[in-house]
Amino acid sequence: MSMESYEDALKRLGELLSKKSDLGQLAVAKIKKLTDELEENDSNKSSDAVERIKSGFIHFKTRKYQKRPGLYNALAKSQSPKFLVFACSDSRVSPSHILNFQPGEAFIVRNIANMVPPFDKNQHSGVGAALEYPVTHLNVENILVIGHSRCGGIKGLMSIEDDSAPKSVFIENWVQIGTPAKNRIKEDFSDLSFDDQCNYCEKEAVNVSLGNLLSYPFVRERVMKNKLAIRGAHYDFVNGTFDLWELDFKTTPAFALS
Repeated sequence: MSMESYEDALKRLGELLSKKSDLGQLAVAKIKKLTDELEENDSNKSSDAVERIKSGFIHFKTRKYQKRPGLYNALAKSQSPKFLVFACSDSRVSPSHILNFQPGEAFIVRNIANMVPPFDKNQHSGVGAALEYPVTHLNVENILVIGHSRCGGIKGLMSIEDDSAPKSVFIENWVQIGTPAKNRIKEDFSDLSFDDQCNYCEKEAVNVSLGNLLSYPFVRERVMKNKLAIRGAHYDFVNGTFDLWELDFKTTPAFALS
């Protein structure tokens, strides 16, 4: 049985009432009852979300904030993070959760596919500001760009056809920052499956971002003076592994997160 659309149902009801006006009061009563049920259902969903937020904060305050007053008193005065982390907005790859960063330890920037665009004062100023502040004001000593398995942004990048019309308002334009990675993977691994190509591109896109970081004068200057280290990483949440490599792309052995 095919599902009837909302518009079709209203049309059919209108036709029925036009033929049988005596059903009007019954229809009003049933519509009112249905409306009340829908409003109650919507209210319950909103209430569930609010309760989750409240319970989450209570857990944080009682289990963490109140148990470490020294830490939070110090953080109330200033912050001195050692790490600046670029990570994906994907809900499965929170850097603080994966790497056990404590409050005040890492300045974190998250976006679709953990991209760092090249230096440009007229574009992507949000990323530029989020990079400039921790580097020039907080004097972070490490920048880490983390890619991850099954990244929807990378899959979207690899799916974009040449000269095709955009299928999204913002996403395609953003992920095309990683086009050099896509082109290299398509050329070097054309014999692999699409999924395997995406896996390689997840890592190569990190390398593109590492290169883009050096296009920012304040980053490049500190790297050349050995005041700032830049590393890439890839978190595989399917197998529970974490690959880490230096700016010169020398990969350290993967290790399992337990």
